[in-house]
Amino acid sequence: ALMLMILFGVQLGWLPISGLRSPTWEYLAFWAQQWDFAAHLALPILVATFGGLAGFSRYMRQAMLEVVRQDYIQSARAKGLSEGVVIGKHALRNALLPIVTVLGLSLPGLIGGSVIVESIFAIPGMGQLMVQAVFERDYPVIMGNLVIVATLTLVANLIADLTYSLVDPRIRVAARRGRR
Repeated sequence: ALMLMILFGVQLGWLPISGLRSPTWEYLAFWAQQWDFAAHLALPILVATFGGLAGFSRYMRQAMLEVVRQDYIQSARAKGLSEGVVIGKHALRNALLPIVTVLGLSLPGLIGGSVIVESIFAIPGMGQLMVQAVFERDYPVIMGNLVIVATLTLVANLIADLTYSLVDPRIRVAARRGRR
């Protein structure tokens, strides 16, 4: 994060390095305000997503390697399907199921890890609020924050479950059979 701040904020001067908006934000036109806000969020979002990218890519690679070893993939290749069709239509769909689960479960970690990003970029957020509430023993704020995180976790898991039916057609068929 600090290296990106030095490179893009100090040396190149392309992006702001702290806060959510510029001091002159109120005087900007509507679209200039939106651009300013997006520029302030570019580095924090990059840092927050870059940290988990290595683990996620290893997990995706392992899931694809497991699926590619399956018999039905060999059968699809033996039928003469192109490698793009075999990987895209057959292997990727089945490898996405564990990935969807990991993405759904990564939301609480993203919120918990935001404390560091918020501190580095001087962004007021839930992570800093939670740390401050713990130090000040402000139990209602702690409980409220935990309720919000738990609700977001449940919503993320619901979205992951709904995404399963888009990724795997067998889940849709099983759901239709269960209604009868």
